[in-house]
Amino acid sequence: MFGTESSLSMFLNTLTPKFYVALTGTSSLISGLILIFEWWYFRKYGTSFIEQVSVSHLRPLLGGVDTAAPNNNNSSSNSNGETDSSRQSVSGERVQSTKCIRGAEYNRYTWVTGREPLTYYDMNLSAQDHQTFFTCDSDHLRPADAIMQKAWRERNPQARISAAHEALELEDCATAYILLAEEEATTIMEAERLFKQALKAGELCYRRSQTLQHHGTQYEAQHRRDTNVLVYIKRRLAMCSRKLGRTREAVKMMRDLMKEFPLLSMFNIHENLLESLLELQNYADVQAVLAKYDDISLPKSATICYTAALLKARAVSDKFSPEAASRRA
Repeated sequence: MFGTESSLSMFLNTLTPKFYVALTGTSSLISGLILIFEWWYFRKYGTSFIEQVSVSHLRPLLGGVDTAAPNNNNSSSNSNGETDSSRQSVSGERVQSTKCIRGAEYNRYTWVTGREPLTYYDMNLSAQDHQTFFTCDSDHLRPADAIMQKAWRERNPQARISAAHEALELEDCATAYILLAEEEATTIMEAERLFKQALKAGELCYRRSQTLQHHGTQYEAQHRRDTNVLVYIKRRLAMCSRKLGRTREAVKMMRDLMKEFPLLSMFNIHENLLESLLELQNYADVQAVLAKYDDISLPKSATICYTAALLKARAVSDKFSPEAASRRA
């Protein structure tokens, strides 16, 4: 030990000022090259390369996966029936509030404009959210879910689709149908057909895990995941109905879903309901929904803000009189 310290001390004493100048210059050069590359990568992809590597590769290896989001669930997984709005997942709101059926509408956008509808950064955020909502620690118990856990982490779209088909060869897997409906389906009708198949598989898994949820934390996590999957499927089916012109049917599906899972607000179903009611021009129902969700304690969204502004503008316009306005100059 003493010999090692003496050797280190001797080495440091032999270093000349030129070494430190060269070290500083080399460090500055490497830092400059990294800065230029980061700037180029950000201009092209809209995100930091270092952040991308740390989020996609280092974070899963270090076990830094956010598990707080799935804890916000319906009353069946909370014996006291208590809610905590501060536990809502911001990342969940980011992706789940997407109003498009991805495969059917994003692909059409690409065909028409020749541009990608989402940046690479957006797709990565979406993949993270899908992992949060559609996977859990007990996936290894079901072979199809184990395959899908890898599929949600896969970067290549075709590899994800192939993994979903592989999972379906083993059993009816709800998340596999979801992936195909979101990424392989080219029309809304095709997506709706896949979501209906996902609904059958999702309801079966939900009922099975509901009976086992109190047998341990592992089963509770599985039930939370199955709940997220079921709610997501029903919400997407309602959106398909609306886009296919069955708006009243979509409104009923959304209302039923909100009654069935009143505490599961992370999917922002009320925003889809507001848009559907506005399409039907049911302004009284819009006001009732808005009164419930336009809460100062809840985070604001563009849908809430614009809907509140629209109703206020309508109230002013209904009372507007050209004669009275001209008298007031």
